[in-house]
Amino acid sequence: MSTKISRREFLRLAGLTIAISLSPSGYTLFSAEQFDKEKSFSPNVWLQITPDNKVTIIVNKSEMGQGVYTSLPMIVADELEADWKRIKVKAAPAGNQFIDPIWGMQATGGSTSVRHMFEPLRKAGAAAREMLISAAARKGIVPAGECKASKGTVIHKKSNRQFTYGQLSEDASKLPVPQNSSLKKEGQFSIMGKSLDRLDVIEKVNGSAVFGIDVFVPDMLYASIERPPAYGAKVALSYDREAAFKIAGVKQVMDVETLSYGYRGKAVCAETIEAAWKGKTALNVKWDKGSHSELNNESLHKMLIDHLNKNGVVARNDGDAKLALSKASKKVEAVYVLPYLYHATMEPMNCTAYVTTDKCEIWVPTQSQTGVLQAAAKITGLKTDQIHVHTTYLGGGFGRRFETDVVEEAVYLSKITGRPIKLIWSREEDVKNDLYRPANCCKIEGCIDDKGHLLAWSHKVVVPSIFSRVFPQMMKNGIDPAAVEGIENMEYEIPNVYVEYVRLDAPVPVGFWRSVGSTHNAFTVECFIDELAHAAKKDPLEFRLNCLKNHKRAYKVLQVAAEKAGWGKPLKKGQGRGIAQHLSFGSYVAQVAEVSVDEKNGTIKVHKVVCAIDCGDVINPAIITAQMEGGITMGLSAALKEGVELENGGIASSNFHNYELLRMHEAPDIEVHIVRSREKLGGIGEPGVPPIAPSVANAVFNVTGIRLRKLPMKPEALKEAMVKV
Repeated sequence: MSTKISRREFLRLAGLTIAISLSPSGYTLFSAEQFDKEKSFSPNVWLQITPDNKVTIIVNKSEMGQGVYTSLPMIVADELEADWKRIKVKAAPAGNQFIDPIWGMQATGGSTSVRHMFEPLRKAGAAAREMLISAAARKGIVPAGECKASKGTVIHKKSNRQFTYGQLSEDASKLPVPQNSSLKKEGQFSIMGKSLDRLDVIEKVNGSAVFGIDVFVPDMLYASIERPPAYGAKVALSYDREAAFKIAGVKQVMDVETLSYGYRGKAVCAETIEAAWKGKTALNVKWDKGSHSELNNESLHKMLIDHLNKNGVVARNDGDAKLALSKASKKVEAVYVLPYLYHATMEPMNCTAYVTTDKCEIWVPTQSQTGVLQAAAKITGLKTDQIHVHTTYLGGGFGRRFETDVVEEAVYLSKITGRPIKLIWSREEDVKNDLYRPANCCKIEGCIDDKGHLLAWSHKVVVPSIFSRVFPQMMKNGIDPAAVEGIENMEYEIPNVYVEYVRLDAPVPVGFWRSVGSTHNAFTVECFIDELAHAAKKDPLEFRLNCLKNHKRAYKVLQVAAEKAGWGKPLKKGQGRGIAQHLSFGSYVAQVAEVSVDEKNGTIKVHKVVCAIDCGDVINPAIITAQMEGGITMGLSAALKEGVELENGGIASSNFHNYELLRMHEAPDIEVHIVRSREKLGGIGEPGVPPIAPSVANAVFNVTGIRLRKLPMKPEALKEAMVKV
């Protein structure tokens, strides 16, 4: 007996039922080949119109909460003149025809989804619109120029005849696809620019949305991996293989070795997830101390500080900062230290894979379909057209799901066992085996003249490299672009600027974390500019604006955020404001934080955040607002709470009891203002994160006179800083 049931229905009916057998979810692959089999109009791979008037938009970007299942269809639908109520969305399969035309691969990240797909999707919609108009003109035997498309129909006003897109789909499919269709002009858009409801809301609310963890495949085994507790640790002592097999349901025990990530540990494959977990515990693996047993919080801090004394590579050198600093009458110095950060996706890493002699199927919440294809091809020896990737919804991405480690593990295990494998990481595994936001340390020196003008800025940053592992071809002259983003390209108008990068090679693996290098560099730059403003005896807003006279977009968002926040107006006793701005991923963001500080216990309370963003053309204002709110919340969590702890050569943090996140009652009121401009599209998924930490730190100084140069800003950090003052 099998029943397909939504999560909501399951909870309503099952109540406290402990065990229940559910059938496979029925999650199916929508492939390009299906277009040819269906009686539909598909002038390109991005859309499909069927006789029932449904318009299906194929989205090649992964939906992880950022709204691409709505914003990208809006682009197509507007040029197509579709009826928005008839729009459906499907995830694109992995394949060359669905690659990002700018990146040359199918992946989601860098806040690029709308920016990279805007033109291709507009052209796709416009071409289809022209073909439908041509089909209607032929059907009505009238000139195409007398026909107009509107809301899913083509109308010939003179004869008062009209045809729906569904009625025209078969005829339109026989016409040649135009290569240079005319696009709409400004003022002609009917869908873009509006705050439309997201298309994925209903299935997420009713529980029918399929996330990676929801996938079930007939005859599958569950897998769990006992992983090394320290970097470089090996099974040098013992493990009890026989004990694992005594657990009912355990089928296989094996080592897992991946091509890209090396040795992963000992896997237990079983009929149920509970059996896999019990079998893993029964192994009772005894590990050696690993290759970096001395690694802990203190040794990491020393490593970072020591690297400040090493020579690096120059990323920017304008004027002569060293000379200007040596002659300065007023000079400011500061050292900032930031921790490794865990991604904390609410859905832990998971993947379901099935490898046979001539096919490989993978169900995975991924940000890199091309990466998944390439990894599976290497492991299985199959051609990419024999590998089918089902992209599910992502329960959070933040850059973590750009990695393919969990995919490589699942594919490897399926290949060895010959059965479908569902691999789910526990939260503890997820915390301890992440590819973290890099720890960071920097020393900044700056000077001002007697009139309070900023003369020189010298910035030495120590940080591990992400790109040397992920995209080594993008390393130029030994510089990791993420390490210096937000510093090397900062827009403050300073005559003498020197930026130096020192690479730190530590055993802790690092990867992309929402806003990447900007997440730490915005903190150091915006805190230090505040320190310089104080030294110059200038208002922090005024000081910034004086340094941005030729950078109008940054200037404007600062003005808007300050005005809307009531900058300069009195607050309640014990409260203060801080301001910060940052350019990242093509968007300009400024934020003002209102905070209070309980100096007795060191607690920082953020009451309100006012945000202004200029991201160029606007597709969906509601999504922009939601992304700013989400970015601010995530950035605030990192600023106040988060930091990975290390001990005995590995990660000490293990779950949310010792890796705290911002709680709901700690979330501030957030007010978002979109600064409209006719500039090039900017991203929105990440730019909300960088300015929040410095705006809070600057507000703390405004209240207490204490500079916090180390994250997170936990009560003990504030108390320590108070003692030093």
